[in-house]
Amino acid sequence: MAETYSKDEMARRMKASVSAAKDDFAGLRTGRASPHMLDPVMVEAYGQSMPINQVGTVSTPEPRLLAVQIWDKSMVKAVDKAIRDAGLGLNPQIDGQLLRIPIPELNQDRRKELVKMAHKYAEQGRIAVRNVRRDGMELLKRLEKDKKIGQDEQHKHSEELQKITDANIKEIDDALAAKEKEIMQV
Repeated sequence: MAETYSKDEMARRMKASVSAAKDDFAGLRTGRASPHMLDPVMVEAYGQSMPINQVGTVSTPEPRLLAVQIWDKSMVKAVDKAIRDAGLGLNPQIDGQLLRIPIPELNQDRRKELVKMAHKYAEQGRIAVRNVRRDGMELLKRLEKDKKIGQDEQHKHSEELQKITDANIKEIDDALAAKEKEIMQV
């Protein structure tokens, strides 16, 4: 298969990295309840590890309360344990097949900890975007070396790849700034 450079493919891969970073941000807890807070929780169910939304329905009946309606009665204890062990600082209360999870007030130290995690997620996103750029640049150099594209074309594609990279990194930084503001808001 002949290698070709596709600006759209590079942009798509970078968008996927940005999207992954934004998903990580969604899992970070602010003072309000959000069903996404439980996205990182994996439940040992039926001999395998699965996301919590595959064993029950997660909802937010009140601003500071999460509810998980578990479909299979035998899974209640496993879901309770998974939430407690996830390191989110949440303590579910079992009520039949319903888990009520009050969201504790965030203190200043916890807020700073969450901001640090947000920065870590943002950096992972930036690294992923830069890796896509590096792959694209290497491909362009290889195509030029193999005389498949000219030097001018290689230079033009490199510049547009850098512009796409800058735009995606800015999008991650903007999302980080918004998340940081949301976390620090008392």
